[in-house]
Amino acid sequence: MSSDLYFKLKNTVNTMPLSTAILAVKKDEDGNFAEMRYFVINKSFINDCMAIFFQNESDDSTDLEEKVKEIESKMEGALYTINVPREPKFEDACFRAAWRKEPIHTYVDTTKLYGYWTENFMLPIAVNENEKDHDIAYCMFVYTLNKEMDVNKYSSVSPDIASFVIKSCLELQSENDFYSSMQLVTDYIREYADAAGASVMSFQNDLQRYEVISGSTSNPRVSIKKIFSSIPYSVVASWEKLLKHTNNIIIKSESDLEHYGKEAPEWVHTLRDNWVYSLCLVPLLRQNNIIGYLYIANFDVNHMTRMKEMVELVSFFLSAEVANHLFLERLEYLSNIDILTGVKNRNCMNADVEEFSIKFKFNPIPFSVAFCDINGLKKVNDNQGHDAGDKLIAAAADILKEVFKDDNIYRAGGDEFTIISTHSNEHEFEEKIKRLRELTSDPDKLCFAIGYYHDGGSGPLELAMRYADERMYQDKNKFYEKHPDRKR
Repeated sequence: MSSDLYFKLKNTVNTMPLSTAILAVKKDEDGNFAEMRYFVINKSFINDCMAIFFQNESDDSTDLEEKVKEIESKMEGALYTINVPREPKFEDACFRAAWRKEPIHTYVDTTKLYGYWTENFMLPIAVNENEKDHDIAYCMFVYTLNKEMDVNKYSSVSPDIASFVIKSCLELQSENDFYSSMQLVTDYIREYADAAGASVMSFQNDLQRYEVISGSTSNPRVSIKKIFSSIPYSVVASWEKLLKHTNNIIIKSESDLEHYGKEAPEWVHTLRDNWVYSLCLVPLLRQNNIIGYLYIANFDVNHMTRMKEMVELVSFFLSAEVANHLFLERLEYLSNIDILTGVKNRNCMNADVEEFSIKFKFNPIPFSVAFCDINGLKKVNDNQGHDAGDKLIAAAADILKEVFKDDNIYRAGGDEFTIISTHSNEHEFEEKIKRLRELTSDPDKLCFAIGYYHDGGSGPLELAMRYADERMYQDKNKFYEKHPDRKR
């Protein structure tokens, strides 16, 4: 390659008032993306880089012009990753502009990386045959930065995308229940993307849980919910790190899979196990926190730009719906769960007892009830403080959750818990009580007074609860007869 090409393209970018670089895009022997380097950059581009990436290297004693030349010499000829993380989507856009001569325009949220929204233009550059290498083509990269999102730029989309987004929004605002509406919209998205599967899921980092809200597949024998039921929380949690510097993840080739396989091997392993070879993963955000994901697998990569614009728009509306769903879910959780212990609270117990009573009346089934009261809690509170008492209550609840995994556990009062079981026969429930006594019979640590009653399906729930409560107090009296010093 002649130096004439360098000076010719350098003069070209220097006429541009906006930040501009010409990128040399190299392909491999198979005709795929190999690497990309800054070929020439203009002064505006250098100034932006100094402000965003190289501010820590500035030296008041260094002349500004010298600093510009230093950054220029450092960047020109260097891989584009000299100052940004590798971004497969950016590589794909530049490759298509350079080699397929496609002019590309994007407007993306890069606030995580730069603190700005970025409007990008990737334009093909034609050079004479005698001035270029056979495996390198060029594209002009021009961008502008905006602190706030420009709604007019973001909403400038083709009529078919606009129509699809409106259709999806109308469905989300319909009178259908949340899950039915999300399922329909997920079906729309999968069909629009010509994908094998699509899913919307919620993500709650503080509770370390995720939920597949909806799943759509082109093959009715494949269930996305079933696939994710075997995928641990840690895999889904790993996506947040991958999205730290980008607004979405798009995998379109084996090289992209290999790239993400280095950062999230467990996740990519699940992709390969389920024959996923292309993927679009878009975070659903609320106040810059990830609350869920839109997940599209095995889509038509030939229409990637069209699909990318669609998912970035529709994800705004999905985010609002998922956020509202999680808010209502959290309200319901807080109204039914005891915050200290994580078991159900008394309000929930009262409602459940009423519901169970009606069910047992019309459909009698065997059930068991137990009352468990912590012995000596008052002495712990008086001698060690209420923090120690709270820790004892929480520890007691943890043991109950371990022993009665499939049963309903309630914190009925300060130190009193109730268990209602419809999943265990009499022998199984007695074995659980035996195990509970083994774990909570140390008067110096944790000791439960326990009363239980099994009903074969003949009596009302309230009567069974009264019998269990009476037996619990009998057990408590025996404890205090044996340990009078611990009596409250």
